[in-house]
Amino acid sequence: TSTQALPIQPLPRPLHHSLNILFFSALLAFLSTLPLFTPENIFSRTSSRLQTPNDVLFTRLASIRRQQPGGGGVGLTEEDNKLRPKLASLDSRLLYLTYGPDVLTHCAFCSPDEPSTYLYYALPSLLLPHLLHLFALGLATSNAIAGKAANRWRTTAAMAGLVVAVVECYSLAAYDWKANARALRPEEYVLFFWRMRTVRGSAICLADILLAAILYLSGTNRMFVTPLTSAERMEVALRLLEQARGKLNAVGILRNAVVRDEGLRRRTDAYWVNEGKIMGEVMDEREVIEGVRSALSSRVQMARVEEDARRFAEGITGWPDHEVHVAE
Repeated sequence: TSTQALPIQPLPRPLHHSLNILFFSALLAFLSTLPLFTPENIFSRTSSRLQTPNDVLFTRLASIRRQQPGGGGVGLTEEDNKLRPKLASLDSRLLYLTYGPDVLTHCAFCSPDEPSTYLYYALPSLLLPHLLHLFALGLATSNAIAGKAANRWRTTAAMAGLVVAVVECYSLAAYDWKANARALRPEEYVLFFWRMRTVRGSAICLADILLAAILYLSGTNRMFVTPLTSAERMEVALRLLEQARGKLNAVGILRNAVVRDEGLRRRTDAYWVNEGKIMGEVMDEREVIEGVRSALSSRVQMARVEEDARRFAEGITGWPDHEVHVAE
C-alpha cells in the first residue's frame, strides 16, 4: 500500500555517494580474492606433500622462481629464509595451511605446542578487513553523507558486517587444524587460510551489492517504502505552504511595481485591451460559437457547474449553519 501511494522517483543525489562507496568496497573485496593479491602457498606452488623435507621443498621453490617469466633469477627471498626453519615439523606445516604464511613467519611467541597462540596472533589481521568494511558501511549509511534515506538501513548494514566477521572468527577458532594430517596427496589438502580468504572477500562483496540494491530500491520508491509519519507529512505540507507563500509575495511585489510604474501600467493596460479585442473577434466566429455550444450541450453539465460554483462561493463568503443558529 505504501509503495502504491508513493510514485517512483529518480535516485536522490545523496544516495549516489552511498552507491559509490559500496562499489569501491565491493571492488576491493573482489580484488582480494584474485590470485594476484593472494599470499603464495609454497606447497601448492611446488606440488609438494607435507612430508617433503625442507631442503627439497625450498630448492623446488627457488627453482620455480628462477624459471618464471620476469623472475630476474631471484630464488628465495628474505621472507622465505625466515619461514624455512619454522616449517621443520608436521604440526607447523599443518598450522601453515590453517593460518597462512604471514602468521608463521612473523609470530615471535607462537609455538606448535600451543596452537592457540597462532589464533591470538592472527585475530588482529583477520579483523582488519572487517573493521574497514564496517567503516565503509558506516560511511555509506551516514546521515551526513547519504541522507535519511540511507541512514534508516544503518543498523541492518552494521549487523550484516558484524555477522560476516563473527562467522569467520568462529570458523577459524572451531576449525581442526590437524585435518590435513590424514590427507595423502596434495590435491586432498584443505587450504583453509586461502579458502577463508576467498570466502571473506566474496561475502563482503555480496553484502555490499545487496545493500546497494536495497538503497536503490528504497531510494527510488520501488520497494521497502515506509509511509511518512504525521509529523513528517505536516513538515512537508508546511514547507509547500511556505514556498507557495513566498511565490505569492513575489507576485504581489511584482504587481505592485507594475502598478506604480506609469510606463509598465500603460503597457499592461494596452496588452489586456488588445487581448480582449482578439478574443472577442475569435469568439464572434461562427465555427467557434458552434463548437462552444456543442461542448456545453454534450460534455459540460451546466447545472452541476453552477451548483459547484454556488457551494464554492458560499464556502468563502457564507457562515456555517451552527454559527448562524448560535448568533440567533
